[in-house]
Amino acid sequence: QAQLVESGGGLVQAGGSLRLSCAASGRTFSSYAMGWFRQAPGKEREFVAAITWSGSSTSYANSVKGRFTISRDNAKNTVYLQMNNLKPEDTAVYYCAATNFRLYYYDLVKYDYWGPGTQVTVSS
Repeated sequence: QAQLVESGGGLVQAGGSLRLSCAASGRTFSSYAMGWFRQAPGKEREFVAAITWSGSSTSYANSVKGRFTISRDNAKNTVYLQMNNLKPEDTAVYYCAATNFRLYYYDLVKYDYWGPGTQVTVSS
């Protein structure tokens, strides 16, 4: 059974950094695009970043561009999200997701597999 599990969330002060990891199992996720989404309390789940199956192309939401970096290690079936210069508005549950396509999408409905999420809290 295909499974995604996020880790690395926590509490950090504004300006700090966190590195999220998403471990995939039960399927060859290395052949498919992956993404990170987040959901803050009372808000809809939103796109954060995505990466193609090979890692050759990435895309970011404007709100995180220049601060977050998505990467993947296909040998380890793992995707990462390096988050620097964190702001209180980055506070949310962060979800890892996988598509059935090689190229990424911004729309969450294109993602068929989801992890349970990891909480990121940024204090001011």
